[in-house]
Amino acid sequence: MRDSGGGVAPAPARIVAEAEALAERLHGLRAEIGRVIFGQEEVVEQTLITLLAGGHGLLVGVPGLGKTRLVETLSTVLGLATRRVQFTPDLMPADILGSEVLDEGADGRRSFRFLPGPVFCQLLMADEINRASPRTQSALLQAMQEGKVAVAGLDHPLPRPFHVLATQNPIEQEGTYPLPEAQLDRFLLEIAITYPDRAAERAMLLATTGAESAAPRAVLDGAELLAAQALIRRVPVGETVVDAILSLVRDGRPETSPDGALARRLAWGPGPRAAQALMLACRARALLDGRLAPSLDDVAALAPPVLRHRMALSFAARAEGVTIAEIIAGLIERLG
Repeated sequence: MRDSGGGVAPAPARIVAEAEALAERLHGLRAEIGRVIFGQEEVVEQTLITLLAGGHGLLVGVPGLGKTRLVETLSTVLGLATRRVQFTPDLMPADILGSEVLDEGADGRRSFRFLPGPVFCQLLMADEINRASPRTQSALLQAMQEGKVAVAGLDHPLPRPFHVLATQNPIEQEGTYPLPEAQLDRFLLEIAITYPDRAAERAMLLATTGAESAAPRAVLDGAELLAAQALIRRVPVGETVVDAILSLVRDGRPETSPDGALARRLAWGPGPRAAQALMLACRARALLDGRLAPSLDDVAALAPPVLRHRMALSFAARAEGVTIAEIIAGLIERLG
């Protein structure tokens, strides 16, 4: 028996037992997060999917919607060492990665010593990432992709697990530097954070303005998160789901779309990394819901956060008032 990656699959009974145990732990994890984060179930789900799939997430929303509180809560319940960096136009790469300093020993000899920056953690919150210069953004790119940083010609590995949850304000664009496509593609999901409904906002209002507020407790740790990520990669995926992922991604490219009208509306589409991200995210969502295999519903639910930052409209489409959300909705409909 072979898994979807082409390797020999472990014994199904063992995968089932491990997946059921993990699903139970994840149920407790979501309950613990729910004690602190009110409403925003879809945002919490997509953020957890990002971490369980071993990726990085881009949280997009206006100020005051609890992005920082969400990251802090996740760092606690997952038992991860967390650092926060406020990105500003004058932030330099060394402020994130670290730098070398010249030390002088007791014998008078001088040598360089590396001082690690805040990126040397397990969960990095990059607040308002689009306010940093392209030079600083590119410095973070290697850390996100390779799990290491290069300073003065030497590679320094980052702790494992390592994840970046970056925030971005979609409204105030003065003094910002749009993220390049290469860096956007490194984010597994783009998670849109909207205003909570009335009931959730009421519960939040009462809980956060009293004398005491709920504090989350640790449910997992870094080693257990790594084990969960490894298990998710072993979850089998049916051929129907694999074909749906491939069709969705390939139909979203101008070069391979069977729909000529759709192709003319796109400047570029998602690359192979989008299919990989969608496959991992579907596996993680299935286990998060207590299921042992992903379905077409997972593909449809996760297509927007996986694809919307990996596609761009043509000038003609923007002139017509077409949106990326409409394009993705059309692609999902084609799946049947």
